[in-house]
Amino acid sequence: NIIFGKDGVSNDVVDDVVRKSGLLADLNRFPDGLETVIGERGVSLSGGQIQRVALARSLLLRPKILVLDDAFSSLDAETEDNILKNIREFTSGITTVMVSHRLTAVRKADRIILINDGQILEDGTHDELLHLDGKYAQTYKNQALAMEMEITLQ
Repeated sequence: NIIFGKDGVSNDVVDDVVRKSGLLADLNRFPDGLETVIGERGVSLSGGQIQRVALARSLLLRPKILVLDDAFSSLDAETEDNILKNIREFTSGITTVMVSHRLTAVRKADRIILINDGQILEDGTHDELLHLDGKYAQTYKNQALAMEMEITLQ
């Protein structure tokens, strides 16, 4: 399912993409690994697994422009952070547009544009936007606090 539409991909490249997209542990639990049938007659995937399969496919295609539209919304923050670290080398040289409600996902972006109701509210790097102490900074701090509270409760 991951190499669908992409012929001639080496096993090493597929294995690397599987690791980078955070799918390795899942595939190891599937009865036939990468060859496991998915869907009505096979294994059902969780929302997070579906998102990671889509990401792996995208990484294999090496597009000139990669759009990640809430691509990690079904993942916990820790898994999202690990995947973002892992795919950084793959996205080098690729224009990547990331849409996310979770600001931790975009904090390492070259440029962040905060949009509300179709209007650009703020524009800059993570540090610049924190320094502005506007809507981005307020939202980032609130999300960080919520994550800390969630970790504490666990």
